[in-house]
Amino acid sequence: MGGGKLPPSKTTGDYLAYAGIPTFWRAQSTQDLTGVDIAVMGVPYDIGVTNRSGARLGPRAIREASLHVGNFQHPWKGNIAKDLKIIDYGDVGMGVGGDATKNMIDETYKHAKKIFASGARLFTIGGDHTIPYGPVRAAKDTFGQIALIHFDSHQDSMSSNGGKEIFHGSFAHDLAEEDTVNAHKSVQVFIRTDMPNEEGYNIIYAHDALYSEPEDVAANIKKIVGDMPVYITFDIDALDPSSAPGTGTPVPGGPTTFQASEVLRNLAGLNVVGADLVEVAPMYDPSGVTALSAGAISRDLMHLLAEPIKKQKNK
Repeated sequence: MGGGKLPPSKTTGDYLAYAGIPTFWRAQSTQDLTGVDIAVMGVPYDIGVTNRSGARLGPRAIREASLHVGNFQHPWKGNIAKDLKIIDYGDVGMGVGGDATKNMIDETYKHAKKIFASGARLFTIGGDHTIPYGPVRAAKDTFGQIALIHFDSHQDSMSSNGGKEIFHGSFAHDLAEEDTVNAHKSVQVFIRTDMPNEEGYNIIYAHDALYSEPEDVAANIKKIVGDMPVYITFDIDALDPSSAPGTGTPVPGGPTTFQASEVLRNLAGLNVVGADLVEVAPMYDPSGVTALSAGAISRDLMHLLAEPIKKQKNK
């Protein structure tokens, strides 16, 4: 062969998952919100876990997986990575010791409020399941009381004792108790553990969901939330450990990635204002399958966030 060099190919470089700087979907890394449609914000925080820690490494793992999974929008129609302005907002809410939990909630609220005020929608990647406190409160202050669609194996409905004992199992209770979330218009999906339900959430247990068609599960969810502004929070342990072993509190008996994705796809048409994906702990992920599953679920959540934006642009 000759000694000449082949010129670098931008197209090929963008396509290869192992090349380039790992921002989410290779989006621009910036906090400039001018003209932004969707901002992706990382929260590498896992001080609220009660079992295995490690979700602080989740945002990085999800970003890296997105470089591969994000190349494929199937079965969604269109390519929102090209059609919309999406940015990687970077990480916020880091800290250790002292008031780290309060500081994380305050900081994520501040940044989420700024993002919503700009007209953008927000996708947050965690991090443990303590992180919805800030973004959901910011969504309520921007759009009004929120209908929460909560995918999880746990209800996360324990009381934090007036905010004194906040952890990853208390956000659903606290956000409903303070009327940020309307529990009666909210749904918890793929649940397979028992916790108190003092606030009156609608619960779709995994056993019932898995014996139903995904479109029927989604239709039930849509009927409950109606036309309220919706925030979707997705704990990766909603999936069966065969699809997502890399998480802090895995519970057998859940859906595959495909089954969960089919429910999400059939939620198209809701007014989704914000979403998050949490509890990915890559050190328990022997083959990287959890990060890949998270990448696929991220794609679905991003498309659900994009739906109302595209509808508005096409008016």
